[in-house]
Amino acid sequence: MRVAVIGLGSMGMGAALNLLKAAGLEVCGVDPRETARAEFAAAGGSAVARAADLPEGTEAVLVLVVNAAQAEAALFGPEGAAPRLAPGAVLVVSVTFAPDDARRLAAKAEAAGLLYVDAPVSGGAAGARAGAMTVMASGSEAAMARAKTVLDAVAKKVWHLGEAPGLGSTVKVVHQLLAGVHIAAAAEAMALGIRAGVDPRGLYEVVTGAAGNSWMFENRMPHVLDADETPRSAVDIFVKDLGLVGDLARAVAFPAPLAAQAHQLFVSARAQGHGGVDDAFVIRAYQALSGIRLPGEEGGPSGGTQ
Repeated sequence: MRVAVIGLGSMGMGAALNLLKAAGLEVCGVDPRETARAEFAAAGGSAVARAADLPEGTEAVLVLVVNAAQAEAALFGPEGAAPRLAPGAVLVVSVTFAPDDARRLAAKAEAAGLLYVDAPVSGGAAGARAGAMTVMASGSEAAMARAKTVLDAVAKKVWHLGEAPGLGSTVKVVHQLLAGVHIAAAAEAMALGIRAGVDPRGLYEVVTGAAGNSWMFENRMPHVLDADETPRSAVDIFVKDLGLVGDLARAVAFPAPLAAQAHQLFVSARAQGHGGVDDAFVIRAYQALSGIRLPGEEGGPSGGTQ
């Protein structure tokens, strides 16, 4: 089976590497960055800069790009994959975007004689590398069956939420409400502790062993303690995703005040020039408000987790 992965970023690379390990798959990665293509080629895959250069007759495409515009261009744009695909090929679109975007792309796929799975994912870069992502999928039985080999290689759990495109994306947007609010709350707690003179590493150890812990606090706050801004998932991602939460909430006349406040904190961090750093550094918004110094900064507290 010829498979393509469009987007060899933090999650796409992990997914592509796991597909390489699956029996019977020929895997081609697509990414405009030469460094990403070289990394994938070094692992034994093939890689091209444009989706239009995929091998003819590709039977499945996993899309892991940033937003709907990138996904649409990669699949149906002038340099998109569609003309290179086999009849009845399946598109597994694992992009966090609005449910309406999923429905629109699914309609384009159907018109082109292609199958479509609305398949946003969770698990981050580590989950992708481990082949342990969670997939929130919706699509026809035929599309799910065609995508099974791909999904089995990259996921520990695939939720089939129904046949209608947009259902997977709706669940992912709701999930991102929790993820974004939890990261903002984790940053707020750490910032308050620092402002109050608490040892940040001690605070981390207490919280992660007590009822106030969350997956996001435990996973993200070590990045702050280690002064490590490397973007596993960037502030800009949650500017986008919490914006999608607000859009969905307005569309169904639902108040979402916690999501709205968290969104503004990520927007604030972005406005300060931190959009491209790890999302844990939404804590910069609290730093600007309170004047605290973070671990690793001159005059800041020690806090390394190592």
